Amino acid sequence: MTAEALAEPTQRVGKGWTAALSLANVAIWVGWYGPLQILLARQAEDFAPGTGMSKETLLAWVTGVGAAVSLAANPFFGALSDRTTARWGRRTPWIVAGAAGGALSLLLLAGAGGLWTMAVGWCLVQLTLNAAFAAVTAAVPDRVPRLQRGVVGGWLGAAQILGAVAGTGLATAAGGIAAGYAACAVFAVAGVLPYVLRYGDLRLEVADRPAWSWRSFARGFWLSPRRYPDFAWAWLTRFLINLSNALVILYLLYYLRDRLHHNDPEQGVLILTAVDSVALLATVVVGGIWSDRVGRRKPFVMWSGVLMAAATALLAAWQTWPGAIVVAALLGVALGVFMSVDFALMTDVLPKAGDRGKDLGVINVANALPQVAAPALAAPIVTHLGGYRVLYLVAAVVGLAGAVLVGRIRGVD
Repeated sequence: MTAEALAEPTQRVGKGWTAALSLANVAIWVGWYGPLQILLARQAEDFAPGTGMSKETLLAWVTGVGAAVSLAANPFFGALSDRTTARWGRRTPWIVAGAAGGALSLLLLAGAGGLWTMAVGWCLVQLTLNAAFAAVTAAVPDRVPRLQRGVVGGWLGAAQILGAVAGTGLATAAGGIAAGYAACAVFAVAGVLPYVLRYGDLRLEVADRPAWSWRSFARGFWLSPRRYPDFAWAWLTRFLINLSNALVILYLLYYLRDRLHHNDPEQGVLILTAVDSVALLATVVVGGIWSDRVGRRKPFVMWSGVLMAAATALLAAWQTWPGAIVVAALLGVALGVFMSVDFALMTDVLPKAGDRGKDLGVINVANALPQVAAPALAAPIVTHLGGYRVLYLVAAVVGLAGAVLVGRIRGVD
């Protein structure tokens, strides 16, 4: 079993395995996006008057600190899962512990009575759910052969957006902040059960675990761009495109309320999320299948990034409710292709089989770091440097840079 755990997989996974792993992914994203899209913003409005901060600044501070926790948590737990020798496998214990811890942390947020409890609760959500996410992500290169990773990545991408929709829907429909957090907590636990109860994990024997020392463990998180240039360029392109997307999403509720004066901004967020999701679902699996069949990754990632940048620029120029709906649809089409094929590309540039969890955790920093950088960029732009039009122009330029730099990756077609 150890040899199988560290070998390059060759046997295709079945539809049931993919569906169960995707549902686990949905559960994790529900735990993130219910708070990010609705609940944290509503709490920021409630708590801001007593802090001397605007609601935008308070929300930026809390989400930024939480994202900083995520930066460390994802590669840390990925590395721990690489070294886990439990009889249930390397990944399953962390999926279970992370989902359970995430649910408890969401319940803590439900009872938050002020800024500090809100911040601590969100940091704990990021810590625990990243443990589960690191393990779920690492299961793909553990079990899925290279030429099936596009389609599996497509289903995981679909799971992410379904999680965003479900989390937003639960947070909106639950009837209050506390009820919204409780609904997300229940879903986070229930969604991982089919995978952990039905599908076995690959076990690493104690004799084959790398020798432990804190120095070697810490040094393992640094991957030299000179030694692994494709890994470095792939990381940078993902970071820039995710930063562009984070700049668009962060203040969406406030954009609808304060700039477009939408009569029901929370419902507006749900509508835009649904439009984006339908468009994404139309392309995310198809893009992965197409990429697998032609055996190429870079053109799909590059042109989807270009379309995302163009759509974001359109949001800066056409600041109306119909414009927001059109942009949501275009972003969904492009993001669907990007999510599935970029994930497959990332698994193709991993340096070592024994460090899949850790290395994917390092790559996933490119998902979390934009959550830190986006508030730092967005807050001063919105409040002092030109407002939402300038914010979305900056986001478009950042995304275009990420798309262009995909061409620097040499070892993947």
